[in-house]
Amino acid sequence: MNQRRSFLKSSAMLASVLGAPAVIRSAKAANIPPTNAAAAVAPNERVLRLYNTHTGESLRSIFWAEGEFIPDALQDINKLLRDHRNNKISAIDPKLLVLLDRISAQYSSHPTIHVISGYRSPETNEKLHENTTGVAKHSLHMEGKAIDVRIPGQDLAKLHKIVMAEKAGGVGYYPDSQFVHMDVGRVRYW
Repeated sequence: MNQRRSFLKSSAMLASVLGAPAVIRSAKAANIPPTNAAAAVAPNERVLRLYNTHTGESLRSIFWAEGEFIPDALQDINKLLRDHRNNKISAIDPKLLVLLDRISAQYSSHPTIHVISGYRSPETNEKLHENTTGVAKHSLHMEGKAIDVRIPGQDLAKLHKIVMAEKAGGVGYYPDSQFVHMDVGRVRYW
């Protein structure tokens, strides 16, 4: 199993380092979504394709295989989802990653999820809470249990409905800002 995990990690890293930027650049240039071949996933694996809208970083990561989370993949995801304002990194709750995988799997191409906000440090959250409406004082973003996302080329209202159907936590709909908030806290909608 360790050889397989090592192979998976190497494959995911190689794909993200060599393939993903080129695929993303060419898809953006042509204004087309990535192909299904680029998103193929084995049935015993969970994969995420993420793009951080603030840093421009992207990642395709197999973060779970053969019944186990892959620690190095989780670290890579934590780094991508860091607080972009001060580069603070915190652990993202694996339940949130599984939820993202389930949401992504609802689309035939396992699309790249654009992340508007992942982890938020307490300092950042306090500043946003003071200066922005709709930011909770005790946001689950500070615990790595919340994320704000959109999927380019996909209807935001459809994404909202898909996330609500999971009944996995809180879901907020922000059509003016073009994102859906999801968390793995208590089930609630706004």
